[in-house]
Amino acid sequence: MDTPLTRLVGVRHPIVQTGMGWVAGPRLVSAVANAGALGILASATMSPQRLRSAVREVAARTDAPFGVNLRADAGDAAERVRIIVEEGVRVASFALAPRRELIDRLKDAGVVVIPSVGARRHAEKVAGWGADAVVVQGSEGGGHTGQVATTVLLPQVVDAVDIPVVAAGGFHDGRGLAAALAYGAAGIAMGTRFLLTSDSTVPDAVKARYLAAAVTDVTVTTAVDGLPHRMLRSELVDSLERSGRAAALLRAVRHAAAFRRLAGLSWPRMVRDGLAMRHGKDLGWSQVLLAATTPMLLKASMVDGRTDTGVMASGQVAGVIEDLPSCADLVDRIMAEATGTLDRLTSGRTVG
Repeated sequence: MDTPLTRLVGVRHPIVQTGMGWVAGPRLVSAVANAGALGILASATMSPQRLRSAVREVAARTDAPFGVNLRADAGDAAERVRIIVEEGVRVASFALAPRRELIDRLKDAGVVVIPSVGARRHAEKVAGWGADAVVVQGSEGGGHTGQVATTVLLPQVVDAVDIPVVAAGGFHDGRGLAAALAYGAAGIAMGTRFLLTSDSTVPDAVKARYLAAAVTDVTVTTAVDGLPHRMLRSELVDSLERSGRAAALLRAVRHAAAFRRLAGLSWPRMVRDGLAMRHGKDLGWSQVLLAATTPMLLKASMVDGRTDTGVMASGQVAGVIEDLPSCADLVDRIMAEATGTLDRLTSGRTVG
């Protein structure tokens, strides 16, 4: 299927696997790339040294294009950009709108830049700065999310910018891909659907929690880091929502210390990152620390399998996913269903 996205990044299918911390590692990313979609390596939970080795591991597993996701507000974003350029990575994606100078540095090196946004004005801004494409996530998406549904946000952005738009939030099958294309998107991005594959390294017990979830078991809470965060409802989420300020601050400091050791960060560097995250937001310091160390809460579940002490970021589609295919089988299934849906629509036959 030929779209502006496939031509831009050189993949066979207009499907993107999002950069999920602790989930989108070399095994999953290379499996997605070998299936003909665009795999995105999550770098936010990696040290720069680990990022370089992870990029090389993916490159050893596949000859297909892949990308790296960066935190635009990270203090070492420029160093990570340098690694991407030096290692010849094809695509850089950002969880937030990046600074203009980061876009310029990547584009000068021939790297395709694809930021993720949750509002039309942000899409317009990064398009004006030279971004090559944009991922637009509606409120159905997992992790930090906004309040506007994909079906409302997507056409707004498609009409507002002249670069390829990738739709995210609520996609898991070929019907969704066909719908996104009908809205004018160049492809879809999926996180939860790729998390729930046999190629994902997420522990089986955690995958079982996702598969058992109903749509109503996926909630949005501000209790984790002060920002709207879509995840599976769990014992920890309930506890955080009941916690007082003192308990929240103690928990935040404990997680901050653990994350500092794991990421090799200094306390001054963590404070600077916290101040950057606090800018423009009405967050207390416990929330700032939790925001900076949410990766540790995700690691508890996604790596250690501790659903009682970790959080499980999730899109609403978790409630309708029932199996764990390989990435190759999943991509083939999505493409066959999308092609069949589009064929029936263009032939005038009833869909369904």
